[in-house]
Amino acid sequence: MKPDYTQQPAIQQLRKTVTAWYKRNARTFSWRVANPDPYIVLVSETMLQQTQTSRVTEKLPQFLALFPDVYELAQANNATILRAWQGMGYNSRALRLRDCAKAIVTEHSGTVPNTYQQLRTLPGIGDYTASAILSFAYHKQCVVLDVNIRRVYSRVMQPMPTTISTVADSELREFAESVFPPKQSSAWHQAIMDIGALYCTARSPKCAECPLRTLCASAYSMQEAVRVKKAEPQHKGIPNRIWRGKVVEYLRQTHKAVHSNDVLAHVHPQPITKQDEHWFETLLQTLVRDSMITINANHIGLKE
Repeated sequence: MKPDYTQQPAIQQLRKTVTAWYKRNARTFSWRVANPDPYIVLVSETMLQQTQTSRVTEKLPQFLALFPDVYELAQANNATILRAWQGMGYNSRALRLRDCAKAIVTEHSGTVPNTYQQLRTLPGIGDYTASAILSFAYHKQCVVLDVNIRRVYSRVMQPMPTTISTVADSELREFAESVFPPKQSSAWHQAIMDIGALYCTARSPKCAECPLRTLCASAYSMQEAVRVKKAEPQHKGIPNRIWRGKVVEYLRQTHKAVHSNDVLAHVHPQPITKQDEHWFETLLQTLVRDSMITINANHIGLKE
């Protein structure tokens, strides 16, 4: 019989199991320290949103060497930030992070805010990032819900029919508030993240190896399923966001403005049709709109 998490004995067993496992098996990262710099937590959490942990482990020290504090980051122009973000993907995150740093400097005297309300007013800061900063940097006792934590909680608390099934956020938050141990928000949420990353994965969960296998309502019982990806604009079967990334990556390497025809020839397979050229003009305008590039006399460069 699986535990009843409306009862304290079940909650205590879950806490005991997670805490003991984490003490023995916690993953080690440069941003996980006893008293982390809130600025480093902000940067690392922004990087981790859509980038693999292994890549962030490599890139974070390089980024911090260029921008060691919020003041240095706030002063950086777009081209400098985009070059420093190389290899991370989703380049708009880099500009939002810089804009966030600017707001912290101008509105909060260079100190990352320590309240949820203030954090949510900053560019690029949503519920998860605000909660993560409060929990990991300031040791505030609050619920943190990322994709890994949502997945673990959903499966533990109720039988999930498939690997893509989850519980409604309102129920998840109520469950989360009831289970994390007092004064242990940071370590607890990092532990659940690690269990989600190592065992309770989105596809092919490793139930036989999971420390929560005897405490999980869904263990061994889920049907594997694949989430249908949202439709997005494409060209020749490749999402436009990938094409945008190709353009930015090429301009990172050139370090100078390049004629639009040369950029198109570099990133696009031959032959190039008039339709391709019209599509490319539209694509470039989205990069101009997002302050990533400038176009002057048909020459394209990263926006300074």
